[in-house]
Amino acid sequence: MTTSTRPLAMITGASSGIGRVFAHRLAASGHDVLLVARDAARLDAECAALRAAHGVEATALIADLSDDADIARVADRLRSESRLTMLVSNAGFGTRGTIETADPAGQSRMLRLHVQATHELVHAALPGMLTRRNGTIIVVASVASWSPTAGNVNYNATKAYQRMYCEALANELEETGVQVQALCPGFTYTEFHDRLGNGRKGIPGWAWLPADRVVDESLAQARARGPVVCVPGKRFKLIVFLLKYAPWMLGSLRQRYRRDRLKVTPE
Repeated sequence: MTTSTRPLAMITGASSGIGRVFAHRLAASGHDVLLVARDAARLDAECAALRAAHGVEATALIADLSDDADIARVADRLRSESRLTMLVSNAGFGTRGTIETADPAGQSRMLRLHVQATHELVHAALPGMLTRRNGTIIVVASVASWSPTAGNVNYNATKAYQRMYCEALANELEETGVQVQALCPGFTYTEFHDRLGNGRKGIPGWAWLPADRVVDESLAQARARGPVVCVPGKRFKLIVFLLKYAPWMLGSLRQRYRRDRLKVTPE
């Protein structure tokens, strides 16, 4: 049993990409970290690196958050952690192809991961945070939450759910001491797109941001108690503005991206 008095952060999808950067940034700022992912070897290696670099407790929790039993197990762990001050719900994946051709089982996994797991983990984390009147919940959504892109139907829809969930929850939690952020990055250099197969094809180089910049902007906005929605990068703030108020201006880019997405066989 731990004797640490440091604040604790849980990060899901922590073995790579945005989740991994969150783990390193939070450990560097003095948080013990509880890392959740499916890849046991990578997660154990990350925990060892965090302990060595920052002298914090880093614990691996191997779980597949598209599985009902694993969602429940991780939620139970959240309820048991009296030092929990931050939850970063980052785990996610994408697929390529139309609803007609997409693997139904894969789409159902996405819905469980992006929707069910997001809600159940937040629900599990909240009681303790509310009792302590202190806590931060960051849900990693996407700029895609504003874009009805062909070939990404369920991905974009579930990301829109996550963003709206955070915005509505933030209204519920006003004056409780618990803050909520919907982190909505654009194209980010991680393994996410590589797993799609040619996932970077057709996307101009200027459209990409490094994962460390995404995380740094998110944490800076959270520390400042800034707006609920965080869109890292000026270029993506502009893109979101256009998607909301002048979507016709992005028509040619959307059509080019649509053609590329629909050429690729889904999972």
